[in-house]
Amino acid sequence: LALGLWRRQAALAAAREDEEEKELRQRFMAPPVSGLRELRRRRGELRSRMELLIMETQAEVCRALAALDPGASFSVDSWERKEGGGGISCVLQDGEVFEKAGVNVSVVSGLLSEEAARQMRSRGKCLKAKDGKLPFCAMGVSSVIHPKNPHVPTMHFNYRYFEIEEADGTKQWWFGGGTDLTPTYLNEEDAVHFHKTLKEACDKHDLKLYPKYKKWCDDYFYIKHRGERRGIGGIFFDDMDSPSKEEVFQFVKSCAKAVVPCYIPIVKKHCRDSFTPEEKLWQQLRRGRYVEFNLVYDRGTKFGLLTPGSRIESILMSLPLTARWEYMHTPPDSSKEAEILEVLRNPKDWVH
Repeated sequence: LALGLWRRQAALAAAREDEEEKELRQRFMAPPVSGLRELRRRRGELRSRMELLIMETQAEVCRALAALDPGASFSVDSWERKEGGGGISCVLQDGEVFEKAGVNVSVVSGLLSEEAARQMRSRGKCLKAKDGKLPFCAMGVSSVIHPKNPHVPTMHFNYRYFEIEEADGTKQWWFGGGTDLTPTYLNEEDAVHFHKTLKEACDKHDLKLYPKYKKWCDDYFYIKHRGERRGIGGIFFDDMDSPSKEEVFQFVKSCAKAVVPCYIPIVKKHCRDSFTPEEKLWQQLRRGRYVEFNLVYDRGTKFGLLTPGSRIESILMSLPLTARWEYMHTPPDSSKEAEILEVLRNPKDWVH
């Protein structure tokens, strides 16, 4: 009798696991890098919870974008890294609404390269290697969305977790990320909506976070050789390792959940707006600035290129299909083009 009861309970547990696995597969764009069974086995560990969060975020954003551009579809590309881990790249190209939209997940592990370790030490990280080796684990979701219509802004977000094991076995960990908006033309109502949505996500955890990370965003996305920001900002943070791992994870989760509501209403509002060839030209010139920042200054791009076995196609997904550089282009004073430049040179407070 007891054996029969045990078998029935085991069968029910297996059925529940199969149902849960089926549900997870339907929720995601592809099977997770670590595998569903492994994630279930380690479901209480933060690394597993973070991987589930970035998978869910990828799926939520991809489905929200696809709903706005039904004539196009995401290509879903799962890839493996021989040094450890892999990722899932979801890219939509040449749609009616989006010229290029990419939402990538990566979960990688291995040994940190000397160049990457040097970059981290330059930020104040004290990393004690054993025989010159630093085992690491990094995971994150990253997206850049370039719309066709110049009245719809480009949007970028990235949320990531990093863990390094030092020579004595202790682990350093931290989170980083942010969400920011890069409009071709300034629409103050859109800017206020975007920033207020992010502020609400931050305020759930600490009222000091939004102003701190808003300024950090303005300072980080600064194109020094142009004397202007890449866009109108948002939030940005890195090396976040307090007050506790759980509290920081919950904050990152709130920020990730704010991506769709902060951006999708703006796309819906403007994706059918009419525009002129001159407005399209200005969009292409602003895209050139976007490329300049990503290739010259962006820390994530640099880290990816310095990581052995990194996937170049996924790293450079952030670049638009089209951009333009004109020699000595200067917009007329008091034009709409000059208006956005003024904000890029002198960031505004959008929520007070």
